[in-house]
Amino acid sequence: MTFDRREFAGAVADVGVLVPIAVALIVSNGLSATAVLLPAGLLYLAAAFLYGLPIPVQPLKAFGAIAIAKGLGSDEIAAGALLMGVVFVTLGRLRLLDLVAKAFPKALIRGVQLTVGLLFLKIAWGLVLEPPKSFSAHALDPALAASIAAVGVVAALALRRYPVSLALVGAGAVVMIWRGAGDAALGPSAIALPSLDWATIATAFTVLVLPQLPLSFANSCLATADAARVYFGDRAAAVRPGRLATSFGSANLLAGAIGGMPVCHGAGGLTAHYAFGARTGAAPLTMGIALLTLAVGFGAGLAALLTAFPLPILAALLATAGLLHIGLLRDLRGLHSWALALAVGLVGYQVHLALALAGGLAVYWGFRAVGALVTLRPRTT
Repeated sequence: MTFDRREFAGAVADVGVLVPIAVALIVSNGLSATAVLLPAGLLYLAAAFLYGLPIPVQPLKAFGAIAIAKGLGSDEIAAGALLMGVVFVTLGRLRLLDLVAKAFPKALIRGVQLTVGLLFLKIAWGLVLEPPKSFSAHALDPALAASIAAVGVVAALALRRYPVSLALVGAGAVVMIWRGAGDAALGPSAIALPSLDWATIATAFTVLVLPQLPLSFANSCLATADAARVYFGDRAAAVRPGRLATSFGSANLLAGAIGGMPVCHGAGGLTAHYAFGARTGAAPLTMGIALLTLAVGFGAGLAALLTAFPLPILAALLATAGLLHIGLLRDLRGLHSWALALAVGLVGYQVHLALALAGGLAVYWGFRAVGALVTLRPRTT
């Protein structure tokens, strides 16, 4: 591992996804701040030693968004985390995902990455124009917030060779402490074991787990493994879909057991870490230590503290990661590959990723089958 300013800059580059969802789950859904950050911190530590690369840790985005929008309680969220854990640990340990991954062509994976990039841009746009209620006490005028975010994106793209993300997050941390220091408190927040019954489990499965499954399969497993190969070549040999499923699935078993935040890996997060300088396991190790320190040392007052972090900075980091992630499409060759990637990406963004995956697979393998039949058809003279 290498500990230098570029690794530290890359380490903090993905907080644009983590902070808003974590804060909303703490403030709006009543989750313990310590329980929210503990699984994420431990998974970052595990990723540092399992992969030796800047493999990211993010909240389950569809899962979290639905839980926040519907105001679900900690028991439903815990049940959903446990179900996600069981599903992905099982698939990972049986290596089923490694077999299934072979059926997905590169163009389809690029389409998934396009969907994720567009979702990052959408979330970033929402952070500045329609700030989450949890951040309303410190919200800026939308025009001013958008201007600050735009400057942040330009700076982040133009100065990526320098630790610009570290400077942005550092500035945001100073503002956060200045705004929320009066509400800070030392020590962890209380952790309560969930109370589960069949009705709670059924609600979690239908409302939270089913919409999240295709996104986790496609983005957390397939697209993350693919992005790791693009960025790190042979160094990413251990970053297999099945292994990724096992690692984040195991973290979700812990999250469910303590009523915490469900987590995953993510190709967009990998792009964020990589683009801003992370190249080794030092970046996830740094993030893991930071999150565990916050969870255990400041969990009691973390809800008030995190809501004081400037949203335009989070939006700038998130939008930059989204744009760079979309840039993965540049290695596609041929009209057919571009058409498939764009179709999958736009359908996944506008409609549903599961539908985009199913349609993309049907089109790709349908054309392959027709091509094989044409090739095998005997010629007549």
